[in-house]
Amino acid sequence: MCQAKARKQNGFTLVELLVVIAIIGVLVGLLLPAVQAAREAARRMSCSNNFKQLGLAIHNYHAAYNQLPKNGTGTSRPIGSTLSNNAYALLSGTVGLLPFMEQQAMWNQISNPLNVNANGTPKTGVPYPAMGPPPWSSAYGPWLSEIPALRCPSDPGFGLPAKGRTNYTFCLGDAMLLVHSGGRNRKNVYADAPGTARENSTGYGDNDDTGAATRARANNRGMFWFRHDLGFRDVLDGLSNTIAMGEIATSLGAGEINADMAYDATAEVMTNPAYCDSFIDSARPQFLLAGTRIVGVGGGDCSRGYRWAEGRITFSAFMTIRPPNKISCMWGDSESNQGYSTAGSRHQGGCHVLMGDGAVKFITDSIEAGNPSAAPASNGAMTNYGLWGALGTRAAAEVIDQDF
Repeated sequence: MCQAKARKQNGFTLVELLVVIAIIGVLVGLLLPAVQAAREAARRMSCSNNFKQLGLAIHNYHAAYNQLPKNGTGTSRPIGSTLSNNAYALLSGTVGLLPFMEQQAMWNQISNPLNVNANGTPKTGVPYPAMGPPPWSSAYGPWLSEIPALRCPSDPGFGLPAKGRTNYTFCLGDAMLLVHSGGRNRKNVYADAPGTARENSTGYGDNDDTGAATRARANNRGMFWFRHDLGFRDVLDGLSNTIAMGEIATSLGAGEINADMAYDATAEVMTNPAYCDSFIDSARPQFLLAGTRIVGVGGGDCSRGYRWAEGRITFSAFMTIRPPNKISCMWGDSESNQGYSTAGSRHQGGCHVLMGDGAVKFITDSIEAGNPSAAPASNGAMTNYGLWGALGTRAAAEVIDQDF
């Protein structure tokens, strides 16, 4: 009698299935860091491309006007107006670059009177003036705009309380004294009446009654001088040896060393930049100590990089005093005070800078930066902050003989 032959069953045993799942898990675990690294490399390249576009915009601006965009600009205050309704001497150099970086539509809104509020409702009374109200105004639409070309894709900061964030800031050199104002006080450089110059008692102006303007000239050593006009002709050290702009990380409100600004009322901040290292948490060296006073954190829109349209140190400027991703520190509790702002980024190991000739360089955190306890140099003295400080000065005649 013939018997039916048993068929062999094909399939996986439970052990084989578990082994396959384990192998897949290991492969995924190995692949994910590579994917993340590839994504960060793409973000870093995009950030570099943004800087290249800003470099082109600066050179095109210079070709058109024979000067660099002024950081700390705006139209003159109309006679009889108040400081609260105009942006004179406050706007960042980025505002002037807008038509040279394919933002002509926004420039048209800013450079003409505007009678529409940020929420789309008609503005009652007098329209916003050309060049707008002060850049902290929440009712003026252009100041609230997020411009993709001003954002590094690696920086996750977004939304309120910031107005419109920026990761790209202007280099003011390697000093602090009067760099925040350029030696010109916004309140006292207007004309109250035709032919009448009003200067304040501290000499923050062109009359220089107490020597403030002279001290400002000695300390404003960068490619950009707040509230003053400079051009390529002023960069005697050479455009390829001088930093024009640098990257910053915007605040997330977390007290990070590379994204927030500590402040202290001690005058030693101005003469010993390393003084502020005492605010760093030794157990978590990427963060400030609990209880450290931080500019803007805890309310308002005064934190690091929160207003692309404002030219003051907190928002749109940095100095080559401390190397990238080190602490930033202010002497006083306001975004209008003096101190030093440090370049930094969310990239691993350093940040981008834009050189005066348009080249984009990645500067590592370990760049030679001299003595952090030394007071900033002035006049034509050699910088006290090594190669990093030398790259920030426009006419100190330092010899750049190292790779960076």
